[in-house]
Amino acid sequence: MPHRESGPTQPNIDVVIYADGGCRGNPGIGGWGVLLIHPPTLTTLERAGAVAESTNNRMEMTAAIEGLRALKSPRGTVLMITDSRYLIDACTKWMPGWKRQSWTRKDGPLKNVDLLQELDALSQPLEIYWQWVRGHTGVPGNERTDALANLAMDRIKRGESPIHEQRGHWTSPVHP
Repeated sequence: MPHRESGPTQPNIDVVIYADGGCRGNPGIGGWGVLLIHPPTLTTLERAGAVAESTNNRMEMTAAIEGLRALKSPRGTVLMITDSRYLIDACTKWMPGWKRQSWTRKDGPLKNVDLLQELDALSQPLEIYWQWVRGHTGVPGNERTDALANLAMDRIKRGESPIHEQRGHWTSPVHP
């Protein structure tokens, strides 16, 4: 199915996914957070996790992957909102060329090919619209996923399980 950046008009969205990842150091402790919102009911699912060593781009991609993995049905229309231009460009602009070139680049090996291939596989039955938001600007879903990624990094740093999952109800605007 198509990957495209969100525009002024888009079809009915089945699920909105906010995804964010980050690192303390690059590489360093990495965390990801994801928030799924079902627009008709405003029910939510949030998840987070962390690893001892990663990069910022890997955590951004992991957040999107975990959001797609969390879908009850791997079909339908998804609005994926992220503050990562790298993630959006990888999925909407660069991936078709990488696939044609057997997941390589002209000037050397492709980084994070394992995650890119997983994103591609999880995306196939979906229609995904990608929307970029500037990080740390008060967008409620982006702020929440940033907080979840930091929570997971704090936990792993303390030697605790970084895994977080919670269901709830959304009270802010669904998307910017």
